Order: sequence, then structure tokens, then C-alpha cells
Amino acid sequence: MHLRLLLALTLVVAAAPAAAQLGLPGIDQTLGRVRGSIDGLVDQTVSTSLETVDRLASVRTLRLDRLVRDHREAIEFDGDGQPARRGELLLEGADDASLARALQNGFTLIAREDVPELGISVVRLAVPAGQSLARAQRELHGLLPGATIAADQLYLASGKAAAGSPGKAVPPLGAVSTRIGVIDGAPAASAAVAALRGFARGAPLASDHGSAVVSLLRHAGASQIVAADVYGTDPAGGNAMAIAQALGWMVAQQARVVSISLVGPRNPVLERAIKAVQARGAVVVAAVGNDGPAAPASFPASYPGVLAVTAVDGRNRALIEAGRALHLDYAAPGADMLAANAAGVWKPVRGTSFAAPLVAVRAAHALSVADARWQAELDGEAHDLGRRGPDPVFGRGLICGLCRRMR
Repeated sequence: MHLRLLLALTLVVAAAPAAAQLGLPGIDQTLGRVRGSIDGLVDQTVSTSLETVDRLASVRTLRLDRLVRDHREAIEFDGDGQPARRGELLLEGADDASLARALQNGFTLIAREDVPELGISVVRLAVPAGQSLARAQRELHGLLPGATIAADQLYLASGKAAAGSPGKAVPPLGAVSTRIGVIDGAPAASAAVAALRGFARGAPLASDHGSAVVSLLRHAGASQIVAADVYGTDPAGGNAMAIAQALGWMVAQQARVVSISLVGPRNPVLERAIKAVQARGAVVVAAVGNDGPAAPASFPASYPGVLAVTAVDGRNRALIEAGRALHLDYAAPGADMLAANAAGVWKPVRGTSFAAPLVAVRAAHALSVADARWQAELDGEAHDLGRRGPDPVFGRGLICGLCRRMR
């Protein structure tokens, strides 16, 4: 590894607790216990064996293994090695004869899931008794070669709050009236969003992560926010179907920009939902995650047309743990800053999760002043960092550089 990279990693490790440096995802209320045990595991991993940035991908694997192991009753790995809702598959595009064939081979109809705002209809099937999710996927693909079959994969938050003392209040930026949607955990009751709805068992339930994202939107000037909680108390919350349903609700709520600080694998149900939202004129903004540049490309940030956002620290240096997408649009502040937790206390945060909402606010502003030319407006606001012109580290430049709330 290059000496400069090694020194940068050493400085990051020395500067703060390991879990905070890496922006490890936690689903707050629903997976708080899991997160605590994972953070301890990562502390050990960083101190003993994390010598290269590539090792961030190994930490990710450890985290997902621990998540599945601690929630075997609700989560298992699918055929792609991704965590998903246990024992259930999502089926699109199958006619009655195909569905009957699946039922004859031991699959069971759980429910039909419709998202009318997006023109999506999905059949939720239970896998045959005693069969793993991965094996059931293979079998169903063989039975129904023309259908779209997917596990209900999970998407995790791409940043977390760190311990620390409250910061000083500072005035918010200028108001942006364009409605912005947030898909995450629920924000604190004090956030006073325009609308809030749950798409998981026990939702809406205030979480630190969702509260932090909404607080940053507010601080950056968003005055009209609608929030969807896709986690609640469900260990398998944050799944593809819940996010698709939340996206449909965002359309009904007339959100013109949707901010998603969650990351996971490519999923056909979620991909179709993203395309449908975009076709209805909404802009989707998503974080690239914090599993490092060697991790698999993150979704939904990697879907075409989604604004993929990375993060920089207080000196405008790219976060060393920032993940990657198949494309990169912008950077925004994501460290050396404060955000409000579920108790309304402003605490230090770090991760690409907290950069995405800042870009979302500026995209909403660009829509309000330039409409169809919103992206040119946003590009004009971007401050070029790194090498001249668009690059894979900062995208087309830094957005909302003055939006960082500090002590």
C-alpha cells in the first residue's frame, strides 16, 4: 500500500473510536443490540488487522455475518450472499399458471403487495418448509424462467452518530420550500415533519439515524419534509419491498426529491421502483456507503439517474471509508459536524449518510429555481475538488460546503 494512504489511515484510526471512523451502519432501535456487539468486534478488527483500505470490505462481511447470526429467526443470506428476510421471495411478472406451478411445488402464497402509485405488483411467497432461501431461489428460477424473482434484501444505514457533547446551536440556512422525502428510520417527534408513515412492524419509531438525517435537512434549509420509516422494530426492516412502498408513498406526497442514506445490493423490485419514481419527475439522492472502495458497488446509489453522494471531512478530504457506486455525482460534508439524535441532542456524526441529505436540499433548491435545468444549476454550484473536472473521488464537486453544523 502507498505510504500516503497508510499514513492517512493511521491518522484516522488514531483520531476517533473505530466505529465512528468507519461510519458503521446501525438500524438504531431495531438493531441497537446487534450494533453494539458489532462495534466491539470492529474495534478489535481495526486495532489488530485493518492495515489496508481493502480490509474495510472484510469488516463489512463480519458485520453482515453477525447480523444474520444474531437474527436467524428473521434474516438469512440469499443466493447472492446478501442478508434478506428469512424464508420469503418476491415474484413479479408471473401469470396465474406460473403461480400455480410454484404453489404445486411447495411454495406458499403469503400476500400480494401492490404499489399502485408506481404500477408495481409483487407476489410474496414463502419458501418450502426446510428449504434455504438460496436453494428456493434456484428452484423457483427453474420453475418460472420468465418471472422476476428476488429475495427481500435488506438495506442498512450508511453512517452513525458518535459519542460526544452537545454542540452550539447555529442559524439554519435559507429556506427551501420544495418538498423533500426521507426514507430511513423515523425522525424525532420534535422534527415536526409534514407527514410521517411507517412501512415496517412497529413503525414509525424514532431512531438516531433518521433523526440525524432530518435534522441536517432542516439545518440546510428544507422546510417541507415527509418521512418514511422502513425499520420500526422489525429485525428484517429496511427491506427492498418496504423501500419500494415508501417510494410510492413519496409520489403520493408530491415529494420532488427523495433522500436515501441506506445501502445494499442490486434488487429488481427496488430498481423498478426507483425507475418509476424518476419517471414521475422525482429526483432520488443516495449515499454511497462506508464500506470502503473495495466493497461491492452500493445501491440504490448505483442505479442510473440516482444522484450518488460521497462525503468529505472538515478539511474537504474524502472520507477514507467512503464506499463506491457505479457512478459518482457529488461530495458533501459528512464528518467534523453535528446532527441531532432521537433525543434532540446535537452530536458528532460521520459517514456518507449525512452528506446525502445536504445534496438533496440543494437539488430541491435547484428544482425551485431552474426546474428542467435543475442539474445544470446544481453542477454550477459544485466546487471542484481533487483533479480538474469530474473524478471518481469527488464526482463533479462539493455541494453545500457551508452546510456543515459545527460546535
